[in-house]
Formats: sequence, structure tokens, C-alpha cells
Amino acid sequence: MATKVDFAVSGQHYLFNVPAFAQTILALGGDSYCYALRDRSTRGVMDDVVSGDADLGVLVEVSSTKEALEADLAAAGLEFHELATSAPRVALPITHPFINAKSLSLDQLADYPYVFFDQGPGAPTQFYEEALAEVPRAKRVITTDRATLSELIMALNGYTVTSGIFVGITDGTALTTIPLQTDVVLHLGYITKRGAQLTDVGERFVGHLKKNLSFYVD
Repeated sequence: MATKVDFAVSGQHYLFNVPAFAQTILALGGDSYCYALRDRSTRGVMDDVVSGDADLGVLVEVSSTKEALEADLAAAGLEFHELATSAPRVALPITHPFINAKSLSLDQLADYPYVFFDQGPGAPTQFYEEALAEVPRAKRVITTDRATLSELIMALNGYTVTSGIFVGITDGTALTTIPLQTDVVLHLGYITKRGAQLTDVGERFVGHLKKNLSFYVD
């Protein structure tokens, strides 16, 4: 028997949507409910919103590939709603030799493993969550899970490129972020079906998300 979900959000593997989702549940309260927060690839987020399995999807657009991604969204009948912008940062384990650097370039990180999220076979560059994903790296490790990515970064003394917004989640105690030397900008927001109106719960979630982002973005 299928479980009826009262409200669902699908998002890429960034952390900033997690507190907003929890805050929404706590604010609504109730003796009985079923909500869903799903980590997906970029295509998975889009598919969930198109199918109605998610009320909305949380995405990050990278300025260098933003135009191409928005064309894909439009072709799928979706639209992006921007909430904030942020500068990309390098996420490193707190034991990394570069931990005290004021900023880092990808050239400086060339000898360290780059850990990133799998977007599926043949995924175009605009689907990657990490800024500068198109830059070749000699050492690459692909994963599908957020916790696994953090563990791999720590175990391999590796790195990834992220928004740097941990918002109090436990990853922030094991990893730290340092500004990345780039002009690329991250556009943080959510997607809906084109012209769709958010439900009251959706409005609550987006309100929490926007408020949280305002405290942490650059």
C-alpha cells in the first residue's frame, strides 16, 4: 500500500535545505503526518517536480552554465526561482595542509582527490552541482551520497567544491571551507512547474529557506 505524502521536497546534495525542511515540520506540528525530503541528481530533482512526486525542487545554478540549465528547465516545463547568490568554496577536512589558506585555486589542489556527486551517464556539464565541474582533474572520486562524500574527503584528504553553507549540520565539525579563486557565482533557489502556485506548506518551506540563506550567503 502506497504511503500518502503530505509534502515533499527533492533537492541536490547541498545542506542548506535540510534545516528549512525541519523547521517547516516543527512549525506545522500535528499528531500525524508524512513528509519527504529526497536527495537527488539534478535530473532526478527535475523529474520529481515534473511527475508531482515533489512539490518543489531545490537547485543550485552555476553562473557559467546557468543559461544551459535554464533551457533544460524550460524544455521540461519548469522554472527556477532564485533566493540568493553565493561564492563557491572549497570543502576540506580540518586536517588538510591547506586548512589555514585564505583562498585556494584549483591548481593548488591538483595533487589531491576531487570528490563529487554522480549525475548519471552522459550528464551535461550544467547538471553538475559543483562549480567548475568542467575543469579536468587527474584524481576523481564519484559518489551518490552526501555522508559518503564527507567521509571520503576526510579519509582521502581530498576536497570538493560547494556553497560552504553547512547551517549547523554535523558535517561542519569535520570539514571546513575556504574561498575558491574564481569569478563563478552560485545561484541558490528552487524549481516548480511553470506558473504553479506553492501550497501553504510550500510557502512556509521557502520562507524558512530564504531566511536561513540570508544569514549564510556571501
